[in-house]
Amino acid sequence: MARDPYQELGVARTASADEIRKAFRKLAKQNHPDQNPGDKAAEERFKKVSGAFDIVGDPEKRKKFDAGQIDADGRETHMGGGFGGGPWGQGHPGGGFGQGRQGGGGFRTETFEGVDLGDILGEMFGGARQGRPGGAGGGFGGFSQRGADTRARLEIDLVDAIRGGKQRIAFSDGRTIDVTIPKGAQDGQTLRLKGQGQAGRSGPGDAFIEIAVAPHAVFRREDDHLVMDLPITLYDAVLGGKVEAPTPDGPVKISVPKGSNTGARLRLKGKGLSDARGHRGDLFARLVVMLPEGGDAALEAMAEEMKAKRPYSPKRR
Repeated sequence: MARDPYQELGVARTASADEIRKAFRKLAKQNHPDQNPGDKAAEERFKKVSGAFDIVGDPEKRKKFDAGQIDADGRETHMGGGFGGGPWGQGHPGGGFGQGRQGGGGFRTETFEGVDLGDILGEMFGGARQGRPGGAGGGFGGFSQRGADTRARLEIDLVDAIRGGKQRIAFSDGRTIDVTIPKGAQDGQTLRLKGQGQAGRSGPGDAFIEIAVAPHAVFRREDDHLVMDLPITLYDAVLGGKVEAPTPDGPVKISVPKGSNTGARLRLKGKGLSDARGHRGDLFARLVVMLPEGGDAALEAMAEEMKAKRPYSPKRR
């Protein structure tokens, strides 16, 4: 014989809809077969609390049950007289919760007044579990009648990862959608697009987009910062001066100190990587002194004279 659904959920008959929903979430999570593999007692308990929520989680069914018009299995009692008018399940073989809802692979997903039992279970246990025994859509008892989740990989430029923006992606079924890349997107980060997966009886699954940040031709990552090589002339290295430097936000002018050598680093504050909160790291420009291409006779003559008059040995740094 089925128990009183209020007792199964551990709530009073005067409990609010929110209290009933919270009680079901807690018990379903504790007893879900995925949490208790091979535990038949937990599986049976899960069926019972699911059946109880089927009755008192639906305002119409709850009203009928309280009035004695249906039993704890959701079947008409043909009795009036309100709550307690007769034993639940009397005259109906099978007893326990959920007996009338099983078949063809277990419980079907019920939808009550905007409450989708499958969606509740999906929120707690990661959505549809495709390819597992027990239901039309996979997963325990058929709760995975949501469509299958779709996975895809999207390669973006380092600058797009910093700035964020829109990217279009095409799925294997021919659909194309625009994906919003958040500022500070990280390599390997996964974006969830709810309802963009495959269609299913209880609604579509989700799409999961893995972000891959492609190597950049100029900028290299170092923790939260960026590093780049910045070519400068011999004249800028000796005399100092303003040179143009690229950044993810566009070119800027920076000052090269007199007597700069290859390997010296100049810091461009706040021009590096950004995180999800919008905090920006720094960009470091590593100076690379470049001689004129093809040689320069006058420069060579000057170097010969300087070498004879003012020789020096470079120090290792």
